This record gives sequence, structure tokens and C-alpha cells, in this order.
Amino acid sequence: MQINGTAALVTGGASGLGGATAKALAAKGARVFALDLASSIEKAEQIDGITYVEADVTDVEQVEAAVATAAGSGVPLRTVVNCAGIGPSARILSKKGRHDLALYAKVIQINLVGTFNVLTIASEAIAKTEPLEDDARGVIINTASIAAFDGQIGQVAYSSSKGGVVGMTLPAARDLASHGIRVLTIAPGIVDTPMLATVSDDFRASLASGVPFPKRLARPDEYAQLALSLIDHDYLNGEVVRMDGSLRMAPR
Repeated sequence: MQINGTAALVTGGASGLGGATAKALAAKGARVFALDLASSIEKAEQIDGITYVEADVTDVEQVEAAVATAAGSGVPLRTVVNCAGIGPSARILSKKGRHDLALYAKVIQINLVGTFNVLTIASEAIAKTEPLEDDARGVIINTASIAAFDGQIGQVAYSSSKGGVVGMTLPAARDLASHGIRVLTIAPGIVDTPMLATVSDDFRASLASGVPFPKRLARPDEYAQLALSLIDHDYLNGEVVRMDGSLRMAPR
């Protein structure tokens, strides 16, 4: 699917995976609408072709407004990439007590429900666009994690949320097939994003040493490169693609 001359919506678009993807889409000629929280947008790099839109992915009205802005930009909305998410760590039982239910619910609400919220609202807008070859109208890419398959100690909430994103991929693709909308999911391994900014160099090196090859952390621009490849490949649909250097996570 051609990116140039179309609109794209990227959640978590002010930094990390979303920021890299927004930048890559803009470089390909898309009119990009990067959704994020105000606190993140304030620190975002200003790039030609990217319009930052304040929105909480769990808020229906805010997402509806953001999608309407993208769909009303004068070019068809064809691409959505869901990158917004959080990853706190907590064990079911620890020295501090049992896992806080509110924290668990928050992770599910942002990572899973937020992804579903954007997917449903955006797909409604994409379905109204003029069809292309093979009656194609667009593509939605969601972000899971290898933690969906190899969840570590302390990742029960995060793994649950990302497992849900994996689980919705095929039925969402089937639901939206009649509208010409493809649905795909990327499951990254350990990516060098702002979420890792606070860890020490030694800890970062230890994370990298566990990756079979390349023996390093992934880069956000590699996620963006994969997203562009999935957008371009019209026969990829309903699939989860791991981007992890063949890493299989140990228990801890």
C-alpha cells in the first residue's frame, strides 16, 4: 500500500517506537498525526509532516476527535500504528504483599483496551475511504511484545496485556476483511527506548548479551522499518511478527 499522499495515525507518537514510526512515515510522504499525552508532546521533536495531537488512548471521545482530525486532513486515512503502552513490574506475591489490582487493571486498560479503542474507532474511519486495488482501504498495526509468549517474573500484568493484543490480531483481521482493512501485530524484544533510559550501562549490556544475534538491543528505527515493510506488503494480514534477534526470555 502506498504511503505517500495519505494520512497516518500513530499512538505513543511523541517518543520511542511511536516517535520513530511517525518520523519514518513522514519521511515517506504521509501526513502523520502523532497521538500522545501532553507531558510527552511537550518534549517531542518538531518534525515536518508530523502533527502532535493530545489524546489518551483509553478515552473514547479524545480518540474519536483525534481520528476525526486525521480523517479530515484532506488525504485518506490509510495507516494506524498503535505504540502507546506502559510496562510496570510487580510479582503476584512479593515481600510487599500481593499484586495491586488497580495496577493490573491500569496496565490492561492502557495496553489492551487502549489498543482496541483506537483500532475500532480508526477502522470505522478507514472503512469510509475509497477502495484501492483488491478493495484495500488500509492497515492497522498493533504492538505486543515477546513478553506475550515469554513473560518473565514480575511481568504478569504486562504479559497479560500483550497476550491480549496477540489474541485480538487474527479475529480483528477477519472482522475487518470485508472492509479491506488489514490487521497485524509486531512483537518486539528488548528495544532501546526511553523506558530503558534509567538503567545502568552494565544492566543494558547484560540485556544485550542474552540476545543470540545481533547481540545488542533493538533500535526504535528498526521497529519503524518493520512497520513500513508490513504496510507495503499487501498480502500480510492477521499475523504476529516477532522482532527479537531470536531471543527467548528466561524466567528472570
